[in-house]
This record gives sequence, C-alpha cells and structure tokens, in this order.
Amino acid sequence: MALLHIGTYTQNGGRGLVPVELRDDGAMVPGEPFADAANASFAVTGNGLVYTVDESEDGAVNVLRREGDSWSRVARVTSGGAAPCYITLSPDGQRLAVSNYASGSAALYRLQNGIPQTPPAVFQNVGSGPNAERQEGPHVHCARFAPEGTGLFLVDLGADQVVCLELTEEGFGEASVAWTAPPGSGPRHMLLHPALPRALVLGELSSTLTMVQRGPLGFETLDRQPTAPPGYKGENLGGHLAVNPARTRTYVSNRGHDSLAVFALVNGHLEPLQTVPSGGLHPRHFALVPAERKLVVAHEKDGTVASFEIEADGRLRATGHSVTIPGACFVLAP
Repeated sequence: MALLHIGTYTQNGGRGLVPVELRDDGAMVPGEPFADAANASFAVTGNGLVYTVDESEDGAVNVLRREGDSWSRVARVTSGGAAPCYITLSPDGQRLAVSNYASGSAALYRLQNGIPQTPPAVFQNVGSGPNAERQEGPHVHCARFAPEGTGLFLVDLGADQVVCLELTEEGFGEASVAWTAPPGSGPRHMLLHPALPRALVLGELSSTLTMVQRGPLGFETLDRQPTAPPGYKGENLGGHLAVNPARTRTYVSNRGHDSLAVFALVNGHLEPLQTVPSGGLHPRHFALVPAERKLVVAHEKDGTVASFEIEADGRLRATGHSVTIPGACFVLAP
C-alpha cells in the first residue's frame, strides 16, 4: 500500500491536495483534501518539505510540511510570473526553479532552511513559433538543472527551443540556445540522464518523443518517434514523461488519443513497445510508484484517476480501478 496525493485545478472543481490510498490491487481510496495547496499542477519533494506551484494568473509557490496525516503550509511566495506549471530542486537541494508558462519566464530561488528567499532571480525568454494559437510568444513549460548543478535548461513550448542558462551566485548568467526543436513541435518536458550525456524531450504540439545527445555546443537529435500509434490522425497533445529507475523504459501520456505509450531505451534509440488506453479523458500527468509496481494517471477533462500494473518487462496492464477526483491534474508519489 502507498499514500499518493492528487493535485487539483480549482476551476475544474478541485478543493486542494487530495490524499489517496493506493492498495495492492490498484484500488484507490481518497481522503479529505488539504485546501491550502490550490492548483497544485506540479510539485517537488526535498528538504523535508513539499513545494507545489499554484498555477494561477498571480502565480505562487506553496511550501508544505507533512506530519503524519496532517499538512501545514509553512510559506507562500510569488512564482515570479504567471501560470507556473513546473518546479524543481537543484542537485544539492539549495536552489528552487519554477517555470511560468503564461509569462514565458523562469524564477530561481535560494533556499534558507528550505524556504525560498525572495525576490527570486527571473529570466524572461523571447521568441515564438508557427502555431499562432499556442506559440504567439514564449511559454516555458519545464526547467531542469544540469546533473552537475552548474546550469539550468528551460524547455520553451512557445519558442520551440531548449535554453541553457548558466548559474551564478547571484542567479542567472549567460543564456544560449541548447537545442532548436522542429518548428511547431512545442517542446513540453525534458528528462536528463544523470550519468550519460543524453536527454529525452517530449513535444506537446507534435506529440513526439525525441532522444538527444548532449555535446559541448548543445544537443543533437539521435532519434524521434511519434507517441500516438501509426495511422492515428486525430488531435493529440503530448502530456507527461517519465523513466523507470533502471532507465530502460520511458512512459508518455497522449491527450486526445487518451493513452499511455511505453518505449524501450536501447543504445541511443527509442523502441515503441506498447500503447494502452489511459482509462479517462486527457491524461495530463502520471506518476510511477516503483515500490508497488504501479503507474497512476490523472485525467484533466473528466477528473478521474486510474491505476496500472507495471509488468516485469515494463509494459502496462490496467488494474480496472479508477476513482473520480474533481479537478485532478497531478499525481504526487511517495
């Protein structure tokens, strides 16, 4: 058994951060929500605390502490921009970075006893893409610290690029474009390998998964695969991206096709293994729960949360269990 927490959007009926007991058979039992964590569409755990974004026009970061079954909010600070949608800690746990989607900016905080110190350093990106509706300006959707901790990579859906920012004692140093995505692909998420000079980039607008190789001048494309099945012609948006602890399988959610795709990571290539229905509408986010051999996915459009068994070969099998949590948009795993 594991205790998960589901972040919810207020505009879709959410009431905060909802605890969910995940049982061995995949059944899920929700508890009473913690209201002081509204619009928690992404979160990160560290320093004995949980940092959640409040994805609203007046963006904020909530700093939470959990003691047993009880939560408390110990701090709330500005996110440095509008509609924050991603948050991450530096490898040493001393800095916190936030991606502000609507304003196309990133904020960087120093932490003191785990608490973000304000004002943050703010980097404002520029640029646009060919999709007039979604790429009229920059939209930073993800930030990742380099494994060595000396840089920060920003994934900009609006500008079709990954930007590398040098980090200084004061905040941000020189900025450069580390990778230019195919025009209109709208990169959404990025995962950096902790040991190898490789990364995975999920294109939201193109619903593609790309493996890139990191070099002294940036990233070069090694392989690219569609995340929806061959022949699918309907609208589809890439959702979330995760890799198993062994780094042999990667998982992607498709919003529109409403499915989960599984790829094998083999010698710098992506090998499609499986695509299964996600069990709901618009799977925005999911979390791997390796200790329970489970994957749990939150569906934004119908407020359902479904569970899957992770088989020995990394493929997924639906448990048949689902629960309705209004506003569900994010899964916080232990």
